Amino acid sequence: MIKIGISGAMGRMGKTVASIAYEDPEVQISAAIEHPAHTDLEKDYGILLNRPPLNVNLSSNLEKYMDGVDVFIDFSVPQNTLNLLEFCEKYYKPIVIGTTGFNKDELKKIHDYAEELPILLSPNMSLGVNVLFYLVEQAAKLLKNDFEVEITEIHHSKKKDAPSGTAVQLKNLVLKQLHLSDDHVIYGRRGIVGERDKHQIGVHAIRGGDVVGEHTVYFFSEGERIEITHKATSRNIFARGAIIASKWIVKQPNGLYNMNHVLGLI
Repeated sequence: MIKIGISGAMGRMGKTVASIAYEDPEVQISAAIEHPAHTDLEKDYGILLNRPPLNVNLSSNLEKYMDGVDVFIDFSVPQNTLNLLEFCEKYYKPIVIGTTGFNKDELKKIHDYAEELPILLSPNMSLGVNVLFYLVEQAAKLLKNDFEVEITEIHHSKKKDAPSGTAVQLKNLVLKQLHLSDDHVIYGRRGIVGERDKHQIGVHAIRGGDVVGEHTVYFFSEGERIEITHKATSRNIFARGAIIASKWIVKQPNGLYNMNHVLGLI
């Protein structure tokens, strides 16, 4: 039995992770962490989810629960993730991070923490999306600079960061294979922008409704195009992937991992 702590426990993804964990006989929810100002602190987490009592209260006190947790799953905000990592290092707790929106300095700190404990960082925990990463990387490698690349992503209207972490990862994979830099990336277009540069990578974010997540990478050439798309219709896919990742990361040595490691793609 793996004891998990959920950070961002009352967020959309935190509650979805909990619902999947309830149905998994191999895991047990042992901590539910939220912001100190959350109005439901110290209430039983199970009851808050309209489930049987867990005897685990929603809390902002990380230290209180550290001894009873084997691994943390974090879907929150960057600053909270870094705070959690400080405690994970202190108590040597592996962590699965699904939070997005990190800047370069924050990512550097995560890399530094990975020297001291096992960390799995992925902008998207879906097994299907991580196969999408692999396919896009292979397509960019094979097509090289003979095709023009555009990336679109669609999410619900409440999503705070843009472009999505998944779109950023897709962009980074393409840039790496084409030996290009961020200077070649354009985020949306407006006005008289002139002809498209052959080596330009377009990234476009669309927001609206309750769309869970949709990502498409286009490879355009004269007379043909390739579209590689993943559509998520339920947040359960991200939560299920996070649970699978948590079972995997507890067996790993110190280091920074992603879902490709879990899938055996690298």
